[in-house]
Amino acid sequence: MTFLPYLAPPVFVLLWSSAFVGAKFGLPHAEPLTFLAIRFALVTVLFAFIARALSAPWPTSWRQTGHIAVVGALVQGVYLGGVFVAIHRGVPASLAALIVGLQPILTALLAGRLLGERTSARQWLGLGLGLAGVAVVLGERMEASPIDRIGLATCVAGLIAMSLGTLHQKRFASSMNVATGSAVQNITAAALTFIGALALEDLRVEWVPAFSLSLAWLTVVVSIGAFSLLMVMIRLGEAVKVVSLFYMVPPTTALLAWILFDERIGLFGACGIAVTALGVALVVRRPKDTGLP
Repeated sequence: MTFLPYLAPPVFVLLWSSAFVGAKFGLPHAEPLTFLAIRFALVTVLFAFIARALSAPWPTSWRQTGHIAVVGALVQGVYLGGVFVAIHRGVPASLAALIVGLQPILTALLAGRLLGERTSARQWLGLGLGLAGVAVVLGERMEASPIDRIGLATCVAGLIAMSLGTLHQKRFASSMNVATGSAVQNITAAALTFIGALALEDLRVEWVPAFSLSLAWLTVVVSIGAFSLLMVMIRLGEAVKVVSLFYMVPPTTALLAWILFDERIGLFGACGIAVTALGVALVVRRPKDTGLP
């Protein structure tokens, strides 16, 4: 247990970043919404078993269930749907991670408008740096080869949905039990993506080893493993610092994508990722924070 407080944060970042890479491994063998519908259904079953094992309480009213379902539709269905569609359409995993990595910035700014929370000058500076960093990376990518505009649009839609879902949960569903709430969120996302797959896709799945391993990784290791680490860090008093870890996700994803897919990043791209990470850090870190957790 001595090293657990030091090991949990970097492992959490690595698992979260690997979701973008895992998606790229599996998407050649399944359409994006079909892939997600299967994943969400499996995750629902796993969280239901966890809830049963822990005797966790389920929502006590339809109103509470509805709020949790709205969060699931936004932060699971639309957010991951946008990312998966983007990667399926050829948007590099590192760029997708960078765009949705602006979520803490957008959430902080929307909180100022929707929840009456004050937006500081430091947060506005973080927004400027974050957007500038994404613009640099996007410009470099566009010079190398055109990037699908629909894929970029779905990524931005995912970013907005994640931010709105985070605020909705903070306002209406902050007291939900994590295990049962996650089950409700995932069954909602499963229904949403299945409807989308019926309308837009052919429900094609190639049950080859690459897809099966990708599905297993995203379902068990990312959805359950990252969740378990989150619970451990909360127990160790690291909950506040977890948010600040998200500014490490884009560079970690870029490194993984370079190693596994040879997604090369030029000097300007690397600088853009660093600038964006700094921007997110300015938004999510409290003035008294010093150093990484």
